[in-house]
Amino acid sequence: MLNTAAAALVALTALAPIDAAEEEPTATLEVVTVNGSGCPAGDADVATTDRTFTISYHTFLARAGDGSSPVDMRKNCQVNIRVSVPDGYTYGLARTTYEGYAHLQDGATGLSRISTYLQGTSPTAAVTQTFTGPFSDDWQTSYRPSSTEIQWSPCGSPRNINVNGEVRVMLGSADPDRLNFAIVESSRGVVRVRRC
Repeated sequence: MLNTAAAALVALTALAPIDAAEEEPTATLEVVTVNGSGCPAGDADVATTDRTFTISYHTFLARAGDGSSPVDMRKNCQVNIRVSVPDGYTYGLARTTYEGYAHLQDGATGLSRISTYLQGTSPTAAVTQTFTGPFSDDWQTSYRPSSTEIQWSPCGSPRNINVNGEVRVMLGSADPDRLNFAIVESSRGVVRVRRC
């Protein structure tokens, strides 16, 4: 009887995980600045949780044709994010997505680009999506690095995360009297935390 009870105990122990997955600690995320030619200071709505941010833009629009000036063809918005984590942990941008709408005539082209880097470092990761007219639809561009490609802040030397969103519209052979545009409506992102 004792052997049966001992065998049952050993069997139950074998079913329990040996090393339960460790939960990531809570992070404190703050969007410090949102500024650029497509998002003048104060012209965007920001919401954050422990590890996520969402930004809604009001005037992030690139355009060409219909009397647009050359400076209207490219707009950008730089987002600067401060992350605080407990000692012994580091963090990095796990993903970010930009969403918007574009209307391009035949012959016109558009572009959405996301560039990210850590404050005080030179390596920049970027993803680019192009649109070719005729195009009149919603679009989405995502930066999703693998866990080995995430730009981790150096342990013990916190760095702000910078995300630069950009849209461009090139008139090309499209009718210069007709409007072409690409608008960024919102962006969102998630920060990942791990042990040093």
